Amino acid sequence: MSWLVQGLICFYLIMSLIAYICYGRDKRLAKEKAWRIPEKVLLSLSFFGGAAGALLAMQIFRHKTKHWYYHAVGILGLLWQAGLLAFLFIKTGGIAH
Repeated sequence: MSWLVQGLICFYLIMSLIAYICYGRDKRLAKEKAWRIPEKVLLSLSFFGGAAGALLAMQIFRHKTKHWYYHAVGILGLLWQAGLLAFLFIKTGGIAH
């Protein structure tokens, strides 16, 4: 597996962890009626690398599940992230490298 694919996987894992933590924190802040994490931050984390963590957090914390656009951004993010990973994996020779 090429260093590029490995780096992208690490990036996705880190972004997913950050997104997961942010969604969980936002849920806790919502319960406390405190200042919240802006929607654009949560949506950006989801779309730009953290879709898996964001979608998982939405289900585990039952947070933002009534907003269709959170699901849409998460799914679109997951699709392009998986597509890029698959493309690079194929282009760099797969596991043989």
